[in-house]
Amino acid sequence: MKREKILWTGICLELLVLSVFFGSLMREKSWEQEQRLASSQEVTAEKDYIKWVDFNVTAEALAKSYAYDVDTWEQPVHLCWIQLLAYAAARTGGDFSRQSQAETYLEEAAQALLDGKTMEELTGELKYYDYYLEAYTAVLGGLVGEYQAETEEGWENRYGLKAYLPIAKNFPYSDYDDFGASRSYGYRRPHLGHDMMGQVGTPIVAVESGYVEALGWNQYGGWRIGIRSFDKKRYYYYAHLRQGFPYALDLEEGSVVQAGDVIGYMGHTGYSTKEDVNNIEITHLHFGIQLIFDESQKDGNQEIWINPYELVRFLYRNRCETARNDETKEWKRIYEIRDPACEAFEQAQNDKSDP
Repeated sequence: MKREKILWTGICLELLVLSVFFGSLMREKSWEQEQRLASSQEVTAEKDYIKWVDFNVTAEALAKSYAYDVDTWEQPVHLCWIQLLAYAAARTGGDFSRQSQAETYLEEAAQALLDGKTMEELTGELKYYDYYLEAYTAVLGGLVGEYQAETEEGWENRYGLKAYLPIAKNFPYSDYDDFGASRSYGYRRPHLGHDMMGQVGTPIVAVESGYVEALGWNQYGGWRIGIRSFDKKRYYYYAHLRQGFPYALDLEEGSVVQAGDVIGYMGHTGYSTKEDVNNIEITHLHFGIQLIFDESQKDGNQEIWINPYELVRFLYRNRCETARNDETKEWKRIYEIRDPACEAFEQAQNDKSDP
């Protein structure tokens, strides 16, 4: 009996130590997150731009907030999906890992707004709402809106998702969350993108409308394309494109592309200072998203790359169908869209060039 009592006391002590340890870890994690958010806000206040973003919104939360947005379009109260997500983030500290909790906050905000409350009333005491609203707007700002879609019957006016998965429809691929994994070519560094494995020649499409900012060889990414969103907040990076035939034939730096346009073809080029070399073992698209709040962040130590994995899962619902031109061996989209953002950008460019 005495031995059992000693054993039981030992177990209780171990449980107490574990409880204190894990409680300390959780407090430390919460404190670190608070410090990073506070630091980001200080930077925003001092230099007028955000310096750090963790985008942890799940595909499920994106889908739920998106449904609220689309369902209330042209209704007396239109719910903005980015505002709903920023509210949920401000309530959870940006942690969407507990899906039911995040969904509860999305529902709470949506219902309150539909009942007549304003977002200012809802978020007045939420310290980091403005931060999350600006950060999430930078990530998602150009993905949903009005556009025209070509159909078999003609053109239709639509509102909704006007961004696409980067892999064309009917082409298989596999992926997993590999953001932050170690890479060693050249120097040891984290993987700042999302790899989508598939077949050589798979058409790669523009996720969002924008203009080509970079085109050519990079020893790490091989043949790659960099497309900047029109608001300049997002830089989309498509790398390891096909040897010998990496790009759409009419693509060049400065080209304006519509979301869903075929821009290139999957391959495994890269890891070489010599051009057009296949040194990547597995055929895949490296897809990256960089956020830019100030041009000083475009290149160098202040770069902000977010994890695109959950966003890619969400975009799976919108894949662009393509067809092959046997003469040119190019793939082209079957149905076009007209994105007002493209028209506005091109008009602005024309206005600049007019004397």
